[in-house]
Amino acid sequence: MESDMNGRSYKRVLCATTTAIALTLAGCATSRADAPANAQAASAQDPLANPAPGEWTSDGRDYTAQRFSPLTQINAENVSELGLAWYADLDTYRGVEATPLYADGVLYNTLAWNITTAYDAATGEVLWTYDPRTPREFGRFACCEPVSRGLAMSGNKVIIATLDGRLIALDKDTGAEIWTSRAFPLDTQYAYSITGAPRVFGDKVVVGQSGGDLGVRGFAAAFDVETGEQVWKFFLTPNPDDMPDGEASDSANAMMRATWSDEGMWRQLGGGANPWDAIAYDPELNLVYVGTGNSVPHVRYYRSNDEGDNLFVCSIVALDADSGEYRWHYQMNPGEEWDWTCTASMISADLTIDGEERKVLMQAPKNGFFYVLDRETGEFISAEAHVYQNWNEGFDEDGRPITSAAVRYTETPMLVAPGPGGAHNWFPMAYSPRTGLAYFPAYQSAFVHARQPGWQPQPFRSNSGWGGYTGEAGRIRAELMDEANAVEAAWLAAWDPVRQQLAWKVELPRHGNGGVFVTASDLVFEGTTKQTFSAFDARTGDVLWEYPTQSAPVAGGITYMLDGVQYVAINAGWGGGAAQIERGAGIEMPRASARLLVFRLGGDLVLPPLPEDASSPPEPPRLRASEEVVDRGRQLFQQTCAVCHGQNAIGGVADLRHMDADTHGRFNQIVLEGLYLDKGMASFSDILSEEETNAIHAYVIARANEDWGR
Repeated sequence: MESDMNGRSYKRVLCATTTAIALTLAGCATSRADAPANAQAASAQDPLANPAPGEWTSDGRDYTAQRFSPLTQINAENVSELGLAWYADLDTYRGVEATPLYADGVLYNTLAWNITTAYDAATGEVLWTYDPRTPREFGRFACCEPVSRGLAMSGNKVIIATLDGRLIALDKDTGAEIWTSRAFPLDTQYAYSITGAPRVFGDKVVVGQSGGDLGVRGFAAAFDVETGEQVWKFFLTPNPDDMPDGEASDSANAMMRATWSDEGMWRQLGGGANPWDAIAYDPELNLVYVGTGNSVPHVRYYRSNDEGDNLFVCSIVALDADSGEYRWHYQMNPGEEWDWTCTASMISADLTIDGEERKVLMQAPKNGFFYVLDRETGEFISAEAHVYQNWNEGFDEDGRPITSAAVRYTETPMLVAPGPGGAHNWFPMAYSPRTGLAYFPAYQSAFVHARQPGWQPQPFRSNSGWGGYTGEAGRIRAELMDEANAVEAAWLAAWDPVRQQLAWKVELPRHGNGGVFVTASDLVFEGTTKQTFSAFDARTGDVLWEYPTQSAPVAGGITYMLDGVQYVAINAGWGGGAAQIERGAGIEMPRASARLLVFRLGGDLVLPPLPEDASSPPEPPRLRASEEVVDRGRQLFQQTCAVCHGQNAIGGVADLRHMDADTHGRFNQIVLEGLYLDKGMASFSDILSEEETNAIHAYVIARANEDWGR
């Protein structure tokens, strides 16, 4: 553990504006003139604002999203007695990123493809399971696996947001559908999906969407929690046709539009800024806070001719909860082009700063800084780097970041820190009002960026515009990547947001350490890439307890009380972006398929041993063909291959979804040259061309990616 941090704290009392027009039209420090008179009383009566001490009924436990539990039965003196009470095999190698929810004796959980289950929270007995039958092709639009980060609750309803854009309210007792709505149409030109948890704020459920690496126009939308009808929608980049949308964002469209070029690929690809994870709420201020994602395409040169701040990419935007109207914004990275997002946890707290009580909003986004903002006005209060970074040269008097010219890359590769994985990604952060510290997994990294000459986007595929992998640029990249690799490190950080300095840290072996929660007995719980679930002393960082989980838990855990017993629950299902990188590098640790693990003091259940040859199935190649080619391959497969290899490429004499890398490499030889004639697979060159064979192969790769890890 360490307790020092080099660098300066930047504190200002004015808000960070992005453009002169932003000040003229709205001003990022423009607050709501009057909150509703009964807001405070309504908040006191709202069970989601003030859940019972033993319940965990929303993603961040309550509207502050502090992930702080008042339970104290499990404490530093007895946490070593924590043992497994029950577990559920989840039958998937996909990442399980959801924070479970708990109310009235029932634990609710959701998996990849939005399969949702209710368990008896004391015994693990399955009460009901709901499968929305999410179309598997939407997995191709999810950059980092078809995950779901959680559920929402309201009264008698559990609400899920599906990968293909549906909001579904279920009866929490039976799992029966109550209503279904849509966040986006299926025939949109954009590669939308939803991986983040929906949030219920009062009488509305608010949701964002994913797809910012492929091409989307980000938005946040609110729906009536009783009926599923849309209440408002706010687009987070300007209308590409310079027309009104007829939505709440119209009043801010001119402000956004002034920060983008007249010509650029943002018009085709949407510009990004999609809120794919955290959305927060202050019921007394009646504000919804939307954390926005990266730009698309990533390269600003192609996106916006290297012009403008490109609102609202990598920003926090405050909206009126009733109408969706714009109230204020703060942009962490004007003109973002490094795949940095501001979608990480946003935590509300009341802090004493320079002798003044401040209502603050805290976030540690990908760019390596910890931010403290005034959540009523958007004023920039302070920010400090918590990892090595080379993009920021300070903040001006209005809190606007001063971006180094050394990270504005061209066709010549440049080293930028942090890397695209981010200094803190989506893994949930926690805050303890007892210790005054925020807790989150930190990742120190760097990456080499360069622009691909003559790049053109491909619909519904990854659209970064990055290049510099060959020739002289490739040589420079290799040298700079050695520097990047030298700074890589990961740890659990305890951060003091008032002093803007590190209180302590615990080194961890690799990127991908999980979400955090903290209790009133000063325990911090986190899943680690050591494939453990661990408890730390919230004041010192001492490791007090570890349990081997056989798969690294990346999700946020919870704690709850039932019949006088405190339980701790965590999904142990390694997956997502960090896992994809690890698998691609061939360094993935052996692991079990995912499980939901539930602990209590004195629990004595034991997991079955991990087999010596345990591993996830071989990961299929990335899909690079267009949707048109995949559709053509689907037709040809059904006409030519399905009789032996199964409808939809499932099963048959050889399940082609499970081909290894060598077999993929020989696919055309097998189909056209009869390489496997001795196994009964004759040549099809008399009826299939090479182009048609490539289309079939693309379809098989698409199906393999859709069903991998099931």
